[in-house]
Amino acid sequence: MDTLKNFKRSDYCGTLRASDAGRTVSVCGWVQRQRNLGSLIFVDLRDRTGLLQLSFDDATDPAIFQKAAGLRAEYVIAATGLVRERESKTDKIPTGDIEIEVQELRLLAASETPPFEIVENSDVNDMLRLKYRYLDLRRPDMQRAILMRHKITKVARDYFDENGFLEIETPMLTKSTPEGARDYLVPSRVHPGSFYALPQSPQQYKQLLMLSGFDRYMQIVRCFRDEDLRADRQPEFTQIDLEMSFINEDEILAIQEGFIKRVFKEVLDVDVSTPFLRMPWREAMDRFGSDKPDMRFGFELTDISDIVKDCAFKVFSEPVAAGGSVRLINVKGGGGAFPRKKIDSLADYVKTYKAKGLAWTRLHEGTVTSSYQKMLTDEENAAILARAGAEDGDLILIVGDAKNEIVFAALGALRCECARRLGILKKDDYKFLWVTEFPMFEYSEEEGRYVAMHHPFTAPLEEDIGKLETDKAGCRARAYDIVLNGTELGGGSIRINTPEMQETMFRALGFTNEDAMARFGHLINAFKYGAPPHGGLAYGLDRLCMLMAGLDSIRDCIAFPKVQNASEPMTACPAEVDQKQLDELGIAVTVRE
Repeated sequence: MDTLKNFKRSDYCGTLRASDAGRTVSVCGWVQRQRNLGSLIFVDLRDRTGLLQLSFDDATDPAIFQKAAGLRAEYVIAATGLVRERESKTDKIPTGDIEIEVQELRLLAASETPPFEIVENSDVNDMLRLKYRYLDLRRPDMQRAILMRHKITKVARDYFDENGFLEIETPMLTKSTPEGARDYLVPSRVHPGSFYALPQSPQQYKQLLMLSGFDRYMQIVRCFRDEDLRADRQPEFTQIDLEMSFINEDEILAIQEGFIKRVFKEVLDVDVSTPFLRMPWREAMDRFGSDKPDMRFGFELTDISDIVKDCAFKVFSEPVAAGGSVRLINVKGGGGAFPRKKIDSLADYVKTYKAKGLAWTRLHEGTVTSSYQKMLTDEENAAILARAGAEDGDLILIVGDAKNEIVFAALGALRCECARRLGILKKDDYKFLWVTEFPMFEYSEEEGRYVAMHHPFTAPLEEDIGKLETDKAGCRARAYDIVLNGTELGGGSIRINTPEMQETMFRALGFTNEDAMARFGHLINAFKYGAPPHGGLAYGLDRLCMLMAGLDSIRDCIAFPKVQNASEPMTACPAEVDQKQLDELGIAVTVRE
């Protein structure tokens, strides 16, 4: 093998153009492919910037020509030569007008035949891609996603620095304060039987920084949550984390809109209109069945409980009598796109959201067919269609349940599924929304009590302060989420800043004074020394990158992600450790059956 001694790269492959003709350049990279035509050899050389054609012909030194003949895909090489116009140009790559007439060739490393071809938009099995992630990351589309992630973080640092934010690191080894997702625990060798926790977020530390007088904080920070995975969730993820003092909601949202406007312009050259639409949580749920609604299309929820509450069809009347509701969506254009078989598949789809079934009316080419029409009076049927604004070509889909949360979840997901199947969603159509006035609490069936919907440091709306302990279901928070195309990009709130209010909040959550001090005593004590009014927000960097890159999963914008069971196929972690390590930590492992 050759070395790079006395060799210096002058250019990246994808940066050369016709204007460089006549220059002698030195380039490095991986062989994409080699084409041996006998008296001519062409090699497509690839680096992170793109492809460049290397040319070897009768005028090439025989030893160099022979070396080129032995090149294979993914060999690592360096070449020096003259930039010249290609005889056969192509517009498929930016360097398609030129090639390098090679005068020196160095073979730096050979490669075995890779388990899959390193090409754009590979359809290789995901597990194979992740097992050989270092090869997968060579693909141009993967490199573009990682490059975009870099650009987003650079814009974030520049923008927030210009707006007076200081980047301050917070600890990775913290105290476990169970109130939310499960913690990842780290045993302490120095303190046997005690554990650190990896931070679910820097929430308490950034609030303490506000008490410390730093006024504006930001951090691009790793966070860890031991929870089930999905397309936009990983056990370890990255936040653009922010906190500000002496500020209100309007100021916080305006600063964030400025960041979004800046990052979309600089990274995608897309102009984003501000201010963003704002919508209270209650309205979002009533209209879209979701607190992160996709605003690129309609199909809004409509309540028909008053129409069907006394009807003879018990599938409709019983949920209303039990305190629930019956609601519909009108899928415009769905009458022709969803024949009976596809409607049945939609019924199966809503069952995954615990809906018991799906009632429907299809209006197509002047004919009305329905799953429930015969069960209702003509007046009731007409009233439903009128409430839905139904026209020929529409598909009316109805879900009822004694639990409104099931109705919302089923129809909220169904409207998005119908839009996907109709093919009306465009990834480059960016619709932003602020969802505000979230409930302060949500009831946990698992714990049998109300828990904080966001976290225990969120301030209530001033008019709802009196409800903290008397009307948890009706208490609203000074919390807000930023939503893009049905994905929550980030969320935050105005924080509690007095010990009295914080103690009230802990009581409302069912903590005794002893519990609160054991978990959060450091914060409670800090609040006694003058805490400024403060609030903040954290973006999911992975989700922001996913949406800006037009990807379907955050895994494709994370260099080394985990899979569904929180393992990493490439390194085969998590893995067992040596008994010696366990003995040093004083840990005995019991494997659950």
